[in-house]
Amino acid sequence: MIRPLQAFLAAVVVAVLAPLLTQPSSAQPAAPALVGDTPTTTTITGTSTHASSTTTLSVTLRDANAGLDAQPVLVERRVDDVWQTVATVLTGAEGTATTTATMSRLAANNVFRATYAGDPTYAGSASGPVRVPLVRRASTITLSGPHQVVDETSVILRVSWRTGNDQPVGGPVVLYRRTGDRWAKSRTTRTGSDGRVSITLKPRSDSRWKVRGTTLDWVKGDDSPGFFIDNLPPGIPVTLPKAAPRPKITLPKQPHATGSGPNPAITAIPNGVWNQMTGITWHRGCPVGRAGLRLLRINYWDYQGYRRRGEIVIASGAASRVSAAFSEMYRAKLPIRAMYRVDRFGWSSRVRGGNDYRSMAAGNTSGFNCRDVVGRPGVRSPHSYGRSIDVNTWENPYRSRQGTVPNTWWMSHSHKRVAWRSRQHAVVRLMARHGLRWTYGNGDTQHFDVTSGSNGRVVMAPGCTLPTFIACD
Repeated sequence: MIRPLQAFLAAVVVAVLAPLLTQPSSAQPAAPALVGDTPTTTTITGTSTHASSTTTLSVTLRDANAGLDAQPVLVERRVDDVWQTVATVLTGAEGTATTTATMSRLAANNVFRATYAGDPTYAGSASGPVRVPLVRRASTITLSGPHQVVDETSVILRVSWRTGNDQPVGGPVVLYRRTGDRWAKSRTTRTGSDGRVSITLKPRSDSRWKVRGTTLDWVKGDDSPGFFIDNLPPGIPVTLPKAAPRPKITLPKQPHATGSGPNPAITAIPNGVWNQMTGITWHRGCPVGRAGLRLLRINYWDYQGYRRRGEIVIASGAASRVSAAFSEMYRAKLPIRAMYRVDRFGWSSRVRGGNDYRSMAAGNTSGFNCRDVVGRPGVRSPHSYGRSIDVNTWENPYRSRQGTVPNTWWMSHSHKRVAWRSRQHAVVRLMARHGLRWTYGNGDTQHFDVTSGSNGRVVMAPGCTLPTFIACD
């Protein structure tokens, strides 16, 4: 009867102890059945080193007087918040023991602890969690790719991030663009495990870029050198004679073109635009009111070969012809220097309307402007009716009664793309196809009038009619 009872008790003991013996390392090791009461202290340290390098872990087990010899100590490591066994070491004569571990790139995974379970003489003890410091490696991040891109197309830049010992670095990368005297954050991305990532850009002007690899647990951050991208025009820039004078007024670049082709849009005059016009290009007593005017927004090629979007105010009955003419200029890549509404240039008491002198001095292409003829005070300009346009005014001067404006040099010079002195010029012929007459020829080279009726006549403003037929701009 004794042996069966012993076997039963043994089975019970095994059933109770088995789960305890097989529990994961994340739990503290089970204490021996008999543990002494002599206090002990367990400590652990590690040597700082680089990620992927070996750290030496040193364990010390002591009582109040000396190190404890020949005692087993469990060394564990916390990986993703789970404690895992590194080794069980046996202390030497000084109560010390060592083992090694490979350092992780994540600081949180380089936390270790040592646990002594105790024995019949000595009480158990454990070190607190100890983080072994990483030594960050130096790194180099570079940005490469084409240094030129045609406007409205994309360019792919390549980022490479590696350590000083040529290990790839995967991590957050910030792209910056130079804006004035500072670097402005553009976007954030990540290099992959190979230390590389590609970035697609569509810059609309010359630009300078850099990337910054942020400091990680195991690697120092780095900034790439600045990378310059030259934005090239999709069109053909205008080449002007070296002797030609430049406009006296420099205008800011107009917005980039929208949509494909000329993409004209004719609308009624919006409230905001009308408010800006009122008191400058329109005022009481003008022969046409808001209802009889239209705003034309249209893409054009500028002198630098870029696509821009300009706007011009035209009479409602002339808007479609002007739109068609400018659309053909776009398709023929015949450039326009600028196309701002004249109210931008403010009021002029000399012409009692929008300041056409400043508009011409800037080379601006314009339409409606309720004012006097330049150089003829009191004579209403045909632009007051919204059926006339002035194109590329700096290169195409007007010979007024008070002198040639805005310059005299261009009056005796032509240019196959932007300055006309003959009805055979591409722009003059183009305008004629759409019912815009080069009314005054070389007396007012910039000026075109929308014809009326089937006979193609120009409706002349009072004071600008035959037989005198003096140029009226």
